[in-house]
Amino acid sequence: MNIKNILNGIPQEVPDEIFERIISSENIRIERIISKGQSSRENFWYDQDENEWLILIRGKARLKFINEEAIELNKGDYLNIPAHQKHRVEWTDPENVTIWLTVFY
Repeated sequence: MNIKNILNGIPQEVPDEIFERIISSENIRIERIISKGQSSRENFWYDQDENEWLILIRGKARLKFINEEAIELNKGDYLNIPAHQKHRVEWTDPENVTIWLTVFY
């Protein structure tokens, strides 16, 4: 067994979001995402074929769902996004690293 830590290997400078696949199989994919001030491109909406469960391990972020108010996520907050629920990342904290753990199923 090889023990790893979700908080290890976090760079201080994150010029582009970092997507790291932790594990995947035919029916599930788990990723760590590292952000620092990144957001979705203007007029871009995720429209995924999979459900997505996410938790903020560290930092702050704001998600926007089409035709709904934006919601702010803080450390420890989690959310389930059904497949094809259009959403975008409006904001991530530019001063501190934000660490997401996402489960696609």
